[in-house]
Amino acid sequence: MEYVSESGHSFFGEVTIQYSKTDSGEYYFIIINAVDKAFFELASLGIIMVNKNGEIVAANPFVVNQFGYTKSELIGKKIELLVPHRFHDVHINHRQKFSEHPENGRIGSGIDFFALKKNGTEFPVEVSLGYYPSDGDKYVIAFINDISLRKQAEARLKSLINERTSDLNETIGKLEITENEMQKTISFQNTLLQNVGAIIVTVDEKGIIQTFNPEAEKELGYKAEALIGKHSPLIYHEPSLIEARANERSIELHQPVSSSMELLRAKARLGLHNDNEWMYIRKDGTKFPVQLNVTSLKDKHGNITGYVGVALNISKLKQFEFDLQQSLEKERELSELKTRFVSMASHEFRTPLSTILSSSFLIEKYAGSDDQYKRETHLNRIVSSVSMLSDILNDFLSVGKIEDGKIQLRLSHFNLKELIISIIGEMKTILKKKQKIWYKHTGNLEVKMDASILKHIIMNLISNASKFSPQGSQIEINTVCKDEQMVFSIKDYGIGIPKEDQQHLTERFFRGANAVNIQGTGLGLHIVSKYTELLNGVMEFKSELEKGTEFIITIKL
Repeated sequence: MEYVSESGHSFFGEVTIQYSKTDSGEYYFIIINAVDKAFFELASLGIIMVNKNGEIVAANPFVVNQFGYTKSELIGKKIELLVPHRFHDVHINHRQKFSEHPENGRIGSGIDFFALKKNGTEFPVEVSLGYYPSDGDKYVIAFINDISLRKQAEARLKSLINERTSDLNETIGKLEITENEMQKTISFQNTLLQNVGAIIVTVDEKGIIQTFNPEAEKELGYKAEALIGKHSPLIYHEPSLIEARANERSIELHQPVSSSMELLRAKARLGLHNDNEWMYIRKDGTKFPVQLNVTSLKDKHGNITGYVGVALNISKLKQFEFDLQQSLEKERELSELKTRFVSMASHEFRTPLSTILSSSFLIEKYAGSDDQYKRETHLNRIVSSVSMLSDILNDFLSVGKIEDGKIQLRLSHFNLKELIISIIGEMKTILKKKQKIWYKHTGNLEVKMDASILKHIIMNLISNASKFSPQGSQIEINTVCKDEQMVFSIKDYGIGIPKEDQQHLTERFFRGANAVNIQGTGLGLHIVSKYTELLNGVMEFKSELEKGTEFIITIKL
């Protein structure tokens, strides 16, 4: 309960009434035991108490400054006064449901929720709710956390939440001096400490833990009685981070700061805003990030009697940041992919399309029966160009499926040697003049894997071997099945790969410096490497300029 002393200072306290009778009459003595109110008065977090009708019955000084109202302008008004009009229906519905389901006590976590100042300015907030019953009345305690800084970071990373600030202390508005109201105040304090959903720890001036709330027990795995009066909060702080931050704080404050409790309370002791990200270690050794605010506690004379630390687990926020960063990175890669596709398409599509156009025009000119050979020549050119365009589009479709994770393995038993021979037969039509393929198999013939993906890999490598080798050259293929693995190798005697290009060989759209004049998309080996990974395999290669290249793929069966 709140009282006012002769000096005009208000404070919380408990009332004891004693009765005495003397010769001169009967007397009643009212004894007020003051309780330190610094924890509430210095709160850097908005705290509002709302009755069951949604009317504000108490608001702390931080709220008054934060929203630009006087306390008299707030008391008795609907809480929706502080909420933008577009959120009124949702907010009223949430407030009513909260009375029935108080466990759903947070608004604005993971969604956009705003508060409204008197001057019409909106700012983003996150609101934690506590449920407080008293004498049949129901009160909701709202802890308003201004997350403007975090939202500014989101804008820089396309709505990324990069900073979450949480300042929690509390204050109580003026209440009538009655024993009933005193009980409400005590109950309010207990509700705050027990149900606020944040780790709240207080220490004395020496840094020894004095209170350790249930949320701290839940998050850290320690029992309060095991720490109170025995340990400092350093017991659950990441030691390496403490050491590093001590040096940073010394530079920031221009004075030595040791890697002890002094580090955690240095700024609070000087009256400075003290909100930082830390790493906590649970009793079982697991770690999680928190946003910690440390505030000093003072007696009525202004002397520091201890410190209170309020921390929020920001693991989900960090995961969200990571996921969003990954999405942004993927978006950047896709944007780059589109740019490179346009550049490649304008070059690679031009040649076959020109061939198709010119051959179609010339076929029309060869109308005589003795021109049949010329017509067949141009028809073959058209078929070859269409096939080339089809291969380019298939490469892009394959890349798209790989990026979207839409490729599913379809395992089956088949004869490996028969599959390779069949593929070689299909590929003969694309070989250069007098090129030949030599094939040898060793070991088991039956294998179990995705035959379609393996065929795509082999066809791509044979196509490359032919494309980058001279006419009349030999292409050697070997397959070996033993010890529950299949090793496939294909060797050509072509132009080889420059040393400086080899590290980029599987990147999308990459073309070797000595291959820029050879038709291709630069996607083939990227697709081969991804398909090899899907088959639980590894791709290796050996190459030497003007002597050829050998690709070796090892797949576990």
